Amino acid sequence: MEQPYFDLSGRTALITGGGSGLGKDIASVLAQHGANIAICSRKIEQCQQTAAEIEARYAVKARAYQCDVSSEGQVDRTVKEVLEDFERIDILVNNSGATWGEKVEDMPLEAWEKVLGVNVTGTFLMTKAIGRQMIHNGYGKIINIGSVAGLRAEPGKVLNAIGYSTSKAAVHHFTRDLARKWAEHGITVNAIAPGFFETKMTSHVIKKNRDYLEKSNPMGKIGDPDSLKGAALFLASRASDFITGQVIAVDGGSSL
Repeated sequence: MEQPYFDLSGRTALITGGGSGLGKDIASVLAQHGANIAICSRKIEQCQQTAAEIEARYAVKARAYQCDVSSEGQVDRTVKEVLEDFERIDILVNNSGATWGEKVEDMPLEAWEKVLGVNVTGTFLMTKAIGRQMIHNGYGKIINIGSVAGLRAEPGKVLNAIGYSTSKAAVHHFTRDLARKWAEHGITVNAIAPGFFETKMTSHVIKKNRDYLEKSNPMGKIGDPDSLKGAALFLASRASDFITGQVIAVDGGSSL
């Protein structure tokens, strides 16, 4: 009998930054459809709580790991531990992110380097480490979390975070370039570019600009916790087997 398009039973997904926010939402929907879940973050406490919640609710295996994705040593150690616990990683969601709000002329170099270190270097390091075994297995689904901020320039009064915007544009092209390189190995590489969602990272911006953001959005709203789940499930499942190198904006049309 043919496997249903969105059935992830027997698959293992690693979600970076999966303890809270959009990462937690993605981990939950993948678990709901049968995937075993590994989640990691620089701070492990939220990951442990989320893993326990997922195991109890969805009857899948879930584990938490401490990892700073900008550190190659920590990434390699984490991937080794996940493979020891789960034997394989079929789905990678590069969701860990950092931002820094400041005018370009006042932004410290260390802030720029921190944001690019997590968002770009972290995506590279985790993909590189997990890609080795995906290539060996001849299968993999990689989902990079970009941003509409990497597709368009926001007014300074709304978003003044050039390091974040630049890093997400880099993630989008990393996605396209890697998709071309790894298609021959049976690995798809796609990105989701969320618009404004209610998360800890965006709370300050949304609080200051909610009216503007809602009125300027073609659908007249900000993303809710369920808005990203469908896109993530689609890209993690066999329903997207012939799709690679794409950046899908989940933004209510704000990038149009």
